[in-house]
Amino acid sequence: MGCSLIQKYNVPGPRYTSYPTVPYWEESSFSVDIWQKTLNKSFDESNRSEGISLYIHLPFCESLCTFCGCHKRVTKRHEVEQPYIQAVLKEWDLYCQLLKDRPQIKEIHLGGGTPTFFSPEHLTQLIQGILAKADVADGHEFSFEGHPNSTSREHLQALYDLGFRRVSYGVQDYNLNVQKAIHRIQPFEHVAQATQWAREIGYSSISHDLVFGLPFQRLEDVLYTIEQTNNLNPDRLAFYSYAHVPWIKGNGQRGFKDQDVPQDDVKRTLYEEGKKKLLAHGYHEIGMDHFALSHDNMYQSFHEGTLHRNFMGYTSSKTQVMIGLGISSISDSWYSFAQNEKNLEEYYARLEANELPVFRGHALTQEDLVMRRHILNLMCTFTTSWENPAMTFPELPEVLAQLVEMQQDRLLEINDKQIHILEQGKPFIRNICMAFDLRLKRKLPNTRIFSMTI
Repeated sequence: MGCSLIQKYNVPGPRYTSYPTVPYWEESSFSVDIWQKTLNKSFDESNRSEGISLYIHLPFCESLCTFCGCHKRVTKRHEVEQPYIQAVLKEWDLYCQLLKDRPQIKEIHLGGGTPTFFSPEHLTQLIQGILAKADVADGHEFSFEGHPNSTSREHLQALYDLGFRRVSYGVQDYNLNVQKAIHRIQPFEHVAQATQWAREIGYSSISHDLVFGLPFQRLEDVLYTIEQTNNLNPDRLAFYSYAHVPWIKGNGQRGFKDQDVPQDDVKRTLYEEGKKKLLAHGYHEIGMDHFALSHDNMYQSFHEGTLHRNFMGYTSSKTQVMIGLGISSISDSWYSFAQNEKNLEEYYARLEANELPVFRGHALTQEDLVMRRHILNLMCTFTTSWENPAMTFPELPEVLAQLVEMQQDRLLEINDKQIHILEQGKPFIRNICMAFDLRLKRKLPNTRIFSMTI
């Protein structure tokens, strides 16, 4: 891939875990009452047919990783576990009172922070409390993010006994200099041990998260990390671009200088060469940043056209309703988004007052719903169509005109009523989606709010 394309298209842009993206939510026209009404509408439409998803944010970490963009609370005091679990269960109880029927849970994902900061006993208490007020849907998928340094065999066994079959380990990079820069020291042996335990217990999908573009990271570091990863043969993996956004994350990403971070074509080479290595080892590219072996259900979902993307990232099955529990979690009724309080004390106070701890959100317009579907199609299937009249919109000719140059650069094909992203265009999927982002085009940001697309 020529450097000119990278330089041409490497601009700030969203990652499209939602549309509209959070900076473009119309908070002034949103209310908790709107959220509750759209949630009940969507729940009535979909609970019995497909179930709902739960994302549970467990924010505590014992140390700060400087590459991380998640909402977390750094502490070594484990007495914080029990009050937090009680609060999450209180929030779930408020939702169960609001919903008119018993929820069918299709997906649970524990994210963080560090979910394995919590003891196996407390995680068991949390999940048992959730499931006591719900039924488990057929073909459910329960997953959690495990820190290789703190995930014990007891963690894995306890969650397995509760129905969890997928675990994702944050690896990032195995070079010690890179690990020191991002404040995430974890030897290969820890990852190997945690992976082996999961296999022995019976987890059907083990994932490793790798990151390219980290400070001091060289091509040989990326290739070495992929070789070591291949030795453990995870079923799927994510190969994320490091989002260098110190203007948002403050001191957390100031443990190194801007010039220590690979840029532009140098950074893209890390991805392209890493991708070649992954493909050579039998992994298939799925959507953006994800790879899977052919037996994994993410690969199967991609080929069957059922892959979905939401605030949890890519998921192998779609649910119309996703409820986020815990601080900073975002919920999605399809018709609206709602985000919880980010501050732990505010979160506790709202629950103490028997209120849903939602502090902002967005009610999607009809135009938003059409744009959301196009962007989801592109992100999940590399194609979208407006053959169905419901998928057309007044600005479509302008969008297509904007994409003509990308067609000339052999990034995509525009047919009569369809767009198909070509192999060379896959690294530029965020740029292609931006052509459909009408809210972004109408009001370009005055300050930097997004990471670079490449």
